[in-house]
This record gives sequence, structure tokens and C-alpha cells, in this order.
Amino acid sequence: MSTDTLTVFEKAPVPRVVLKNAIPAMAAMLMVLIYNLADTFFIGQTHNDILVAAVSLATPVFLIFMAAGTVFGIGGTSVISRAFGEGRVEYAKKVCAFCMWSCVAVGIVMSVGFLFFMDQILTMIGASEDTWEPAKTYLTIVALGGPFVLISNCYSNILRAEGQPNKAMVGQILGNFLNVVLDPIMILTFRWGIAGAAIATVVGNMAGAGYYILYYLWGQSDLSIHIRDFSVKNKICANVLSIGIPASLGSLLMSVSQIIVNARMAQYGDMALAGMGVAMKVTMITGMVCIGFGQGVQPLLGYCVGARLWERFKKIMRFSVFFSLGLSAVMTGVCYLLRDAIIRTFLTEPASFDYAVTFTNILLTTSILFGVFYVLTNALQAMGAAAQALIINLSRQGIIYIPALFLLQSVLGANGLAWAQPVADLLSTTLVAGLYLGTSRRMMTPA
Repeated sequence: MSTDTLTVFEKAPVPRVVLKNAIPAMAAMLMVLIYNLADTFFIGQTHNDILVAAVSLATPVFLIFMAAGTVFGIGGTSVISRAFGEGRVEYAKKVCAFCMWSCVAVGIVMSVGFLFFMDQILTMIGASEDTWEPAKTYLTIVALGGPFVLISNCYSNILRAEGQPNKAMVGQILGNFLNVVLDPIMILTFRWGIAGAAIATVVGNMAGAGYYILYYLWGQSDLSIHIRDFSVKNKICANVLSIGIPASLGSLLMSVSQIIVNARMAQYGDMALAGMGVAMKVTMITGMVCIGFGQGVQPLLGYCVGARLWERFKKIMRFSVFFSLGLSAVMTGVCYLLRDAIIRTFLTEPASFDYAVTFTNILLTTSILFGVFYVLTNALQAMGAAAQALIINLSRQGIIYIPALFLLQSVLGANGLAWAQPVADLLSTTLVAGLYLGTSRRMMTPA
């Protein structure tokens, strides 16, 4: 980490340093959002809502690869930012190399596993006779790019730990932009349909991963991805995984819960399934922006923890909480006002459109809480509070959400599956606020 970056982290005005780190992260997450919407949008231009339903089924399964990359990305970011705050540059370098080669190994194992158990996966996610083959085609192709997905998602976080938010953003934008450009060419021009969407996804992730690899190989960083720097000693593996696994559980459980939602929504027909998939994407607009803001703030908080700069930590948190609340309120309002127009870009059948409008209205009721939730969650990760982070990530998409799905469906039917998310949002935000206040009070109290 350069002297200029250290000066910015320690002394720059709080609004300036927060926005300098958060805006590139939010821009990168917007590109991830566009990338997530692109497949569904261009598949929607085929005017075949069955293919939209197939993509809705396959997407949460593919996101499991991204969740695995989050293990090493968020875990590595937390450990590296604290190590820089403590002046342990060599340790940070070894952590970076550990994350790289762990992504390669885990990505290969996951790819092989997905291909070997493909039919069982399709049965589990509730693929119907109509959606089976297109969903299988999509998942088979994207599974081949597993290691690249992990590397791309990992290092888009780690570059922010060393004070390079703009370069982190470039890697994400490069991969996602390429995916968005290739989607209409492969889906509509070449008429490859869902296979074209999958190929564009793989190529985009390869480009993003390639950018990050070249960044380190060209020696532009104090960190390293060389195999000679790989190590699991000095608790490198344990420290990364103790934060990374709880952080990734949120993403993993999000995928698992979406799989459960899709499987249960399929009981109401493919149009209901397509409507729910699009409604989740509308809500994702607010969610992804707020996730980016939280990720952008985390390295600043982690540095303050490592350097014991508690007053600055408090100022950054105060600004971030209020800013994120306003941000999520504005984004929620925009999504509500543009709701019908957004949905119409994906769906053409009246039945699926009506489902999507109803589900979107329900999901937006608590999206104003997203900003505060993600700032507090990233603050716990920055403090190295592994147990608390584990509790939060198990709760929002698992312990609270999954039981709510079954309970509310039994009472409200298909609408109950949508209402489960607002219930989980409200309870998990209350929980994370309590855990943050307790953890921060203990850490800031002199021994």
C-alpha cells in the first residue's frame, strides 16, 4: 500500500474517502447487476417466457460459484486490510497468493462436481419438462468456467484492500461489459439462444479474471499471486476462511433459498416462476448498489481496526450508515416508479407480467433497509468478528428466510413465498444492528 493511500485512509475527510472507495465499488456492482440482467433481458427478446423461466432456475445454481469466490475475496480483503494497518506487508502478500491458488483448486473441483451431478441438480431445482433442456444447456456451459468465476469475484474485492478501488472496478466492468456486448450477438444474431447467454457469461468471467492476473504479474502491486508465495502457515488459511466462509454463506444461502423458492414456485406454473425471477431482479437493483457501497467501506474500516483508529472508525460508520439509508430509499423509490417498465423489458405473457408486478410490490416493502444492513455486515467483517458475521449470514437467507418460505406459503400461497423476504430483511437488520453495537463496544473498550 503506497504512502499516498495510507495518508488518504488515515487523514482524508471522511465523506471524501468513503465515496472515493465506495463509488467505484458501487459502479462495479452496477455492472454486475447489468451482467445479471443481460442474460434475462436478451433471452426475453426471443419472446419465449419458458426460456426466461429456465434462466431463473439456472441463475441461483451458477451463483454458487460466485459465493465460493466470495470466501476468498471477502476473507482475503478483511485479513489483508488489517495486515496493512498493522504494517505486515509480507503477510498480506502471502494471503493474496493463498487466495489465488485456492480459487483455482476449488473452482476445478466445483466444475467437475456440477458436470457429474447435473441431472440431480436439475431435479432438485424443480426443472419442468419444458425447462429441463435449456436449464441443462446453460448450467453445463457456465460450469466449464468455474475457476475464472472464482478468481474474478475474489480479486474484485482484494484490490480494494490495497487501496485500488478503480482498478478493481475496471476488472469487473471489463468482464461484465464483454458479457453484455456478446449477449445480443450470440442470443439473437447467431440464434444460439440460452447457449449463447451461457457462452457470453463464461467469456466475460475469463476476461475479468485475466485482467486481475495480469495486474499482479506485471508487478503493479505490493501483493502477489505467485505460487512461490502460497502458504497456509501463520493461520493464513484459518484467518481467511474464518471471515470468508461466514461472508460467503450469505451468498450461498441466497442461492440455496432461491433454488427453494423456484422449486416451490414451480408448483404454480412456469409463468409464476418467470414472474418471481424477474421480480427478484427488480429488487436486486437496490440490493446490488447497497452491496457495492458496503464492500467499498469495508477496507477503510478494516484499516482503522488494524491501526486502532477508533475515532476515525466511528466517523466513517456514522457517515456510511446515514448515506446508505438515503441511497437505499432513493433506489427503492426509483424501482417502484419504474416497476412496470422494467418488468415489460423481460416478460411478454400477461400472466407472467401480473405475477411479476405483484411479487415486486411485496419485495420492495423492505428494500429501504438494504443499505444499513450491508454497511453493518461489512463492519462486522472488517472487525474480524467471525462468529457475529456467521450468525448474520446464516440468518438473513437461511435460519430466518427458509422457514418463513414454508410457513408463509402455507398461509398465503404464492404470495407467501414473496413475503418471506421482507420478513427476513426486517428481522435480520434488527439482529445485525444489535450484534454490531455489542461487538464495537467490546473492541473499543480499553483492556
